[in-house]
Amino acid sequence: MTARERALTRIRERVGASGWIDDPAEMEPYLVEWRGRWRGQAPAIVRPGSTAEVAEVVRLCADAAIPIVPQAGNTSLCGASVPGEDGQALVLSVSRLSRIREVNPVDDTMTVEAGCVLADVQRAAAEVDRLFPLSLAAEGSCQIGGNLSTNAGGVHVLRYGNARRLVLGVEVVLPDGRIWDGLRRLRKDNTGYALRELFLGAEGTLGILTAAVLELFPRPRQRWVAFVAVRDVAAALELLSLARATNGPAVSSFEFIPRIALDFVLRHIPGTRDPLAERHAHYVLVELDSTVEGDRSLAERGRTFLERALERGLVHDAAVAESAPQIDRLWRLRESISEAQKGEGASVKHDVAVPLSRVGDFLTEATRGVEAAWPGVRVVAFGHLGDGNIHFNLSVPEGEEDGPFLDHWEAFSRIVHDVVVSLEGSIAAEHGIGRLKRDELVHYKSATEMDLMRTLKKALDPQGLMNPGRVV
Repeated sequence: MTARERALTRIRERVGASGWIDDPAEMEPYLVEWRGRWRGQAPAIVRPGSTAEVAEVVRLCADAAIPIVPQAGNTSLCGASVPGEDGQALVLSVSRLSRIREVNPVDDTMTVEAGCVLADVQRAAAEVDRLFPLSLAAEGSCQIGGNLSTNAGGVHVLRYGNARRLVLGVEVVLPDGRIWDGLRRLRKDNTGYALRELFLGAEGTLGILTAAVLELFPRPRQRWVAFVAVRDVAAALELLSLARATNGPAVSSFEFIPRIALDFVLRHIPGTRDPLAERHAHYVLVELDSTVEGDRSLAERGRTFLERALERGLVHDAAVAESAPQIDRLWRLRESISEAQKGEGASVKHDVAVPLSRVGDFLTEATRGVEAAWPGVRVVAFGHLGDGNIHFNLSVPEGEEDGPFLDHWEAFSRIVHDVVVSLEGSIAAEHGIGRLKRDELVHYKSATEMDLMRTLKKALDPQGLMNPGRVV
């Protein structure tokens, strides 16, 4: 028996039958990226039931030089959470680490394990009259460990920041099997390097996040949501400035939706309908909220905001939600775009960010570039306009086959990313690097930045066993 075989046998004994999957049919969901772009192989799926078990598994793998691919909800869009095709890496799922260890409304914190589903974390916060603001379309299946490992963003970044800003402390199993307990509930701690920052957004390449202390916020009591048709992208940006000027931190979301995205949703998502009587080229979904019970001024401020926008010629029309179900219906139009795009055939996705002042330039130049490269391509550019994060997705032309279009993915990405970098933007706003953008990262990052990243990787994971081939 080889060292590898002995280690796998000991791991199976350590985690027990409930923590070990080697049946091909049961393994399948863990081996395939949700869009089907990657399918890997693995000797087994291991699902430890505690941090101590994670540590033992990692130590045994380190001793036998077995690579590990950490996996949470497997909703990654960049291929970070599926194993390679060579079948060498063990998939370590954190799905059984699903306890909410503590909710502390006095400290406004919650300590959760990495396998907690994001929607369950949100509900636990609501049960103590608090808000955990991270909100994603996949929140019913994605897990907090993956959210933190990819530094997820979502629709409330404008007000609350991305995942990194919502974490006070972390618990991590290091690549040699040691456990670092950094589960601190402090807002101020200047005792040396901020080690937790190393593991937030690292996509499992420096260690395995097993738990975290999350920051909670007052729960909004009032919400004002409007679906607004705007003149153009420049008007949308001016509308954002006006919203902030008139409502300050009450502006919690500001989402850009082009007509093509709305058409896809209306075509493929049952029960949806156009909120406005006439068609328009560009829309924004605006949300204001207030934590003050019975804050009647919120609706008044929303009306004033729209009236000023109309006076300035920024807005063609608007639909304002007047009940919670109406709010949900408007948000469904935004949150269903990615799902609806599947119904239109193959799509090439880009998750990028540029300074707000350059959003218009980016959309114009990137659209021109991809249309020249592939006539008939359908540009579906939508997203978190409030923080400059655009999902610049490309749908295959109607009537064309998916295969040749997807084969052009790298060429499309080079066109889009060249524009992004020329405008001082980022090629990875909230989805991470994974496998998808690893080579692009090397192309666009400076030699100094890449050297720093590789130095960190080598220092913490000298054998290169932790999620190998991802990020660096």
